[in-house]
Amino acid sequence: MPVENQEIYFVTIIGIILGLILVGFIVTIVFLYQRRQQRQEQEMERIKDMYEKEALRSQLEIQESTFRTIAQELHDNIGQMLSVAKLSLSVLPIEKEHAAFEQLKNSQQMLNKAIGDLSNLTKGLHTERIAQIGLGESIRFEIYALKKSGIVQAHFQQEGIEEEFNEQTGIFLFRIFQEAVNNTLKHGKATEIAVTMKFEPESFILEIKDNGEGFDLAQKQQVATSHSGVGLKSMFNRARLIGADISIDSAIGKGTTILITLPINHDENDKIR
Repeated sequence: MPVENQEIYFVTIIGIILGLILVGFIVTIVFLYQRRQQRQEQEMERIKDMYEKEALRSQLEIQESTFRTIAQELHDNIGQMLSVAKLSLSVLPIEKEHAAFEQLKNSQQMLNKAIGDLSNLTKGLHTERIAQIGLGESIRFEIYALKKSGIVQAHFQQEGIEEEFNEQTGIFLFRIFQEAVNNTLKHGKATEIAVTMKFEPESFILEIKDNGEGFDLAQKQQVATSHSGVGLKSMFNRARLIGADISIDSAIGKGTTILITLPINHDENDKIR
């Protein structure tokens, strides 16, 4: 092979190699750039999600603090005033034969009921009490209050051995339960509510079922994205913060079933978090 052809062949080979190296370099740079960009986007999403969760947590903590303050004020002020009024009526020197006796007795009964209702309300609002007695007992008390009120037939069932929740998880689950029951009473026109609390090896399940009118689930989900769906958004926000899932099964005329599922993970104090 002539020397000139060898040189051309050698230059061609070198050019091809350099071209491949250049292409490989460009592809590597593009790949690294895309990977870095993807990492940045993931980091931004993580920061955004963390910021939203912190904002939600702060908002809900303020709400819980407000509940505590209201509960304390109701107990210390309104509760005491009602108790004083009850005591004042009880010492009135009115005999059975007096014309106002029956009216006085009715007033005392109304005051007793008001004091009892106020006590139930403050217990449901007070965050510290929920943390002290636990989720199961808090729900059991609410179901008892519903049954006693005669508004609906209410049933509670617990399956499995109850485990202790950390304070925030227990409070948030209780508030989700309260919101679900409140929605049933306000909108569902149910005559019966059944609540089941299950502790399984890997998950906690809370089921709230009613025999109310039900609703169009797709339409309700659209409402939940608007300002009018505050109750549903509150439920889903709380569930998101503790890592729980909420599923809703409902149809018009067939009642509603709300299922809250929380994976069981223990913290350093061996409580569910």
